[in-house]
Amino acid sequence: MIRIISILVGLFFTVALVWSFGNGALIAISEPAPETAEHVFHKHPKEVHFASDGAFGKFDRQQLQRGFQVYKEVCSACHSLNHVAFRDLAALGYSEAEVKAIAKGFQVPGNDPVTGEAALRPGMPTDYFPKPFANDIAARAANNNAVPPDLSLMTKARHDGGPYVYSLLTGYQNQPAELLKEFPDAKTPPGLYYNPYFPNLNLAMAPPLTGEGQVSYSDGTKATVDQMSKDVSAFLIWTAEPKLEKRKQTGWPVLGFLLFATVLGYMSYKNIWAEKKKKA
Repeated sequence: MIRIISILVGLFFTVALVWSFGNGALIAISEPAPETAEHVFHKHPKEVHFASDGAFGKFDRQQLQRGFQVYKEVCSACHSLNHVAFRDLAALGYSEAEVKAIAKGFQVPGNDPVTGEAALRPGMPTDYFPKPFANDIAARAANNNAVPPDLSLMTKARHDGGPYVYSLLTGYQNQPAELLKEFPDAKTPPGLYYNPYFPNLNLAMAPPLTGEGQVSYSDGTKATVDQMSKDVSAFLIWTAEPKLEKRKQTGWPVLGFLLFATVLGYMSYKNIWAEKKKKA
């Protein structure tokens, strides 16, 4: 009797689940959700090429250094790099002395050697990049109630990674008239900025790259907004996956070995079973 009741209860829930799914699908087909401004005016990232793209791609060290310079002089005022240590910058082509000089230019949390109290001290190569704000409350107070995200893994955390960051930095613009005409209630609120490459179209971050020459590149490259955006995007691709080149270099020999092992295994199989097939 208990078994019959259990079967009936299970059957009831199965029928209810199928009915709910079918009813939901019918409603979705017959009464589609109204389009929103985000759905209509949100844009996919622009097409942009980075030296690290593709199966044989490698980082452009010169570009990575320029991108780090943009981060240091512009982005570091609001965004942290929690997972990057100063000594990691040696991978960009900086010498040991240059890494020490860069680290010394940042103030990191430490202790007073005399009193033992918390205090700031010049950074060392073993230190990680410091946070620009003491806590989230201070970050919100300085950024229109928004906490700037850490950029260490940003190009891994966002779909299309580098192109997304590049598009966001170069995508600030005035709201198009057709948007306001079609969605009058979608006007960008005060304190926010319209950017069609951001999922909800409006973000609290003001345009960080505002004009040519905002950064003076030591290699003489012209620092246009487009160039600076591309360089810092390339740098963030590196921070998110600093071992990318090594992974690609390792991947090809591994694929070659697997291919060789597959052929060898097939030939061994044919050789071992050849005589037995003849006897059969």
